Amino acid sequence: MKIVLGNASIITVDKDRRLFDDGAVAVQDGMIEAVGTTEEIKRKFSDWEFTDMKRHIIMPGLVNAHVHLTQSLIKGCADDVSLVDFLKNGVWRLMGHYSAEDAGLSAKLCVLEMIKGGTTTFVETLLCHHYGLDGITDTVADSGMRAFLAKSVMDKSTYADRGSIMDPGMVEDGDLCLKQAVEWKEKSEGAGNGRIHIWLGPRPVGSSTKEMLEKVSQTAAEHDMGIAIHFCEVKEDVELMKNKYQSIPGKFMEDAGILTDRTLMAHCVWITREDMKYMKKHGSTVVHCPASNAKLASGIAPVAQMLEEGVNVALGTDAGTCDNAYDMFDAMRLAAILPKAVNLDPLVVPAESVIEMATINGAKAVKMDNEIGSLEAGKKADLITIDCNHPRIVPNINPVSAVVYSAKASDVDNVMIDGKWVVRNRNVLTMAEQDILDEANASIRRVLSQAGVENKSRWQQ
Repeated sequence: MKIVLGNASIITVDKDRRLFDDGAVAVQDGMIEAVGTTEEIKRKFSDWEFTDMKRHIIMPGLVNAHVHLTQSLIKGCADDVSLVDFLKNGVWRLMGHYSAEDAGLSAKLCVLEMIKGGTTTFVETLLCHHYGLDGITDTVADSGMRAFLAKSVMDKSTYADRGSIMDPGMVEDGDLCLKQAVEWKEKSEGAGNGRIHIWLGPRPVGSSTKEMLEKVSQTAAEHDMGIAIHFCEVKEDVELMKNKYQSIPGKFMEDAGILTDRTLMAHCVWITREDMKYMKKHGSTVVHCPASNAKLASGIAPVAQMLEEGVNVALGTDAGTCDNAYDMFDAMRLAAILPKAVNLDPLVVPAESVIEMATINGAKAVKMDNEIGSLEAGKKADLITIDCNHPRIVPNINPVSAVVYSAKASDVDNVMIDGKWVVRNRNVLTMAEQDILDEANASIRRVLSQAGVENKSRWQQ
């Protein structure tokens, strides 16, 4: 396929951060051949198929760096409750009663939502063995998405200092987890024409002892695996490391060997500048999840300070239960707005920084910034187009601001991964959308019944 997408506003996120008011992208055999003005690209590639993208923004595909595939099916099932209730009586209770079919359906629903909303690459953090790892691998590979799938690892059923609140169906053996992760990697690494990668997802301190984290670090090094972990999401995490290990969080993770340049630390709401220095030292990435942190009242991560310290900050939606959507546009808007309110400073975390979090910083987090995350010659053709012909986006005089502050996930009308259209005119080409929606609506009642969970509005109680 040799095509030129032209007459568009283009956000490249290349090293010069070039923007084009009337630009074009040339794509051939899965790769970006050139980016420039429409006039120069049409002249250089005059015999290629031309697609008019007038009134559109073209930008790199979004990288959702913190996802829970298996919580999409139960979105709306644990709202407006305390954190312990959220986990003990909602999320973990429901997921502890999942069958592989339930988890697989949730993964399909999640992938469908992400791909329609412009996410082309994602990192899944915690996949239990009983979810059916092979089926989830197949779902992601068939969708056309690029993914880093982390096998959950744990050796305790506690959460922070809250005691054993985990549903028995969620409890796994630590050493067996590591064995399963390695076997999964040997079987599935590189699936989907190289788009699927298998990582390790240790549960946070409280569910993972220091000894287990050390084993995770060793396994990751031996088998060339990245690490995705929840970190300092709640204040109790900090207190646990202080009281049990006499350490600050950053130093504790360094001592456990978890901090590497392929480690993603999700949330980091309660870290300090001293902790940030350890992350910067090892090249580890913080994944900011503003929606879930706000909804669960965990707090607002000090993103402005992280950027000042030179920490790589990526962006994530977290789960359907604590965000209720896998919408990276919503995440971008909140990532830009919340720090301004917290710091009483409208200049912190500008729209440009947020675009970087959602694209090139996410690519850097998974060590693919030389291949994806920006639109430039020689990179993989992972891109999205945004229909700007809506009152909320018109006039589009600044595409960066338009994306962060005005656009919605529903404005994405075309998605390309590896140079192949996976969404065209808002229609997903790689998944049976209506079948998935119908099945999800039919299945959730059964899941609630099996777990003995009632999900009613306060008006119905």
